[in-house]
Amino acid sequence: MAFGMRNKRVAEKMNFSQAGKDQEEMAYFGYRRIPAAEKVKWVVRHFNSIAREYDSMNTLLSFGLHHLWKRAAVKALGLRAGDRVIDVCGGTADLSILAAKAVGPEGWVILYDINRAMMEAGRPKVAKASLTGRVLYVLGDAEHISFAAGQFDAAIVGFGIRNLTRMEKGLEEMFRVLKPGGKLMCLEFSRPATALCRWLYDMYSFQIMPLAGRIFAGSRQAYTYLPESIRLFPLPQELAVILKRVGFGGVTYRNLTNGIAVVHLGVKA
Repeated sequence: MAFGMRNKRVAEKMNFSQAGKDQEEMAYFGYRRIPAAEKVKWVVRHFNSIAREYDSMNTLLSFGLHHLWKRAAVKALGLRAGDRVIDVCGGTADLSILAAKAVGPEGWVILYDINRAMMEAGRPKVAKASLTGRVLYVLGDAEHISFAAGQFDAAIVGFGIRNLTRMEKGLEEMFRVLKPGGKLMCLEFSRPATALCRWLYDMYSFQIMPLAGRIFAGSRQAYTYLPESIRLFPLPQELAVILKRVGFGGVTYRNLTNGIAVVHLGVKA
């Protein structure tokens, strides 16, 4: 099925014209409409089910490209020695490790995530990189970050912002905890730029990914949620508008691998 036709059917199914009150009370977990108050539980349960296989499945399903995307994203942020960084929805620590190497022994990184199982899966990687003590772990909700305002030189979020119940609230929290002049980097999946690539990616996402999830991770549903959540995420130009509305200046974005992933940057004035 063509990417555009699928999105049209999804939009019709989701019925975006519903009353404002109803929108406030409901959220989406993939294409499934659920009470907003329950989404955190759904997300935690989802990542609990795949935490052990998360890294290996990322590498398998992206053909290893996610490592290149993450390195490019952290490089684009331009971290400096001694910077303090918060890695929101930091999961298994890939971005935290890259950031900790960039800021050196004078700096440090807070890996902030709501899912303990994901963070525990990342601890051995941090230790192997000899970064224990420079990557610190905090369990918490990205929509209510448990740090005072103006604490960080940079906030990063990789492939996690779309899992929030209220994405804009999470971005507002990242803006709040940044120092004036602090930088945001958001790395997320998006829609490929060319029609052929979109068609191939659509077929791969909705046919191959769930099958691979069932075979290698024992969960077809977990890897059905992944492409569905990507389809519902704002396009790069739409996210740029949201970042500006939150208060970020100097907002830019850069496509990676024909737009399959996108690096978004912004600065707190």
